[in-house]
Parts: sequence; C-alpha cells; structure tokens
Amino acid sequence: MKVSVVYAGQPPVQVACQLEEGSPVRDAIECSGIKFRCPSLDLAKAKVGIFGKFVKLDRPLQDGDRVEIYRKITRILDEEDDDD
Repeated sequence: MKVSVVYAGQPPVQVACQLEEGSPVRDAIECSGIKFRCPSLDLAKAKVGIFGKFVKLDRPLQDGDRVEIYRKITRILDEEDDDD
C-alpha cells in the first residue's frame, strides 16, 4: 500500500512510502527517513495524526493515508498583542 508522511518543519518534508497492508504509523515514519532529514524532530514528544485526527504510533494504516507529524505551536506575544 502507498502512504505519505508529512512534517511541516523548515523546510517542509513530504515523502511517499510503500508499506505492507496494515503497517502501523510508526513504520511509515521510519520508512520516510524524516528523522534523518529533520534531526531536531523529537518523535517521543511530537503528536501524529492521519488527515488531521490524532492517532497513536501503533495505529494500522490504510492505503492512501497521509501521516502527519505536528510541530509544537508557540506564540510570542509582543506589547501590541491584546490578550482580552
């Protein structure tokens, strides 16, 4: 089956992977090589999902799934930001 793995890092990465039917999310991430392309990515802390829905690393994949690795969103407030 064919799946894709995406990470919105700097630069963004998208990799297509060929896996056996029912392989878990973890296998797709390993197959993608994203850990080598984005060495600062900490998969132990990162949230992952499929088409925008959070999933665990052991969730079985289906053909055509898009595995998404989410970055932690941070916001830096400046004096002009209004928190009200």
